[in-house]
Amino acid sequence: MTVIALLSVAPVREGSMADEIAKGVEALDEFDVSYETNPMGTVIEAEEIGELFAAAQAAHEAVDGDRVSTYLKIDDKRTSDETADEKVEAVEEALGREARSSAEE
Repeated sequence: MTVIALLSVAPVREGSMADEIAKGVEALDEFDVSYETNPMGTVIEAEEIGELFAAAQAAHEAVDGDRVSTYLKIDDKRTSDETADEKVEAVEEALGREARSSAEE
């Protein structure tokens, strides 16, 4: 079984949150998960739901602040081992191209 989640952890404050978010992302390295950070959060992949919850909790606790906001959305497809990459590839196959715009950054 593969469990995939979108995790977003951030202190509630004004100004840059990058240093604190980096602490949360770094905390994931202590767990048996793979992850990829994007502008809206971090996609985490684990074999077991318990490992994913533990990693999310560690990321939450690693972020310092008087108030910390955490969002966790889980896809626990219990009858499939489809990875996050395979899910994206299926969408790209249906599109007939990469799932991103061609606009220059």
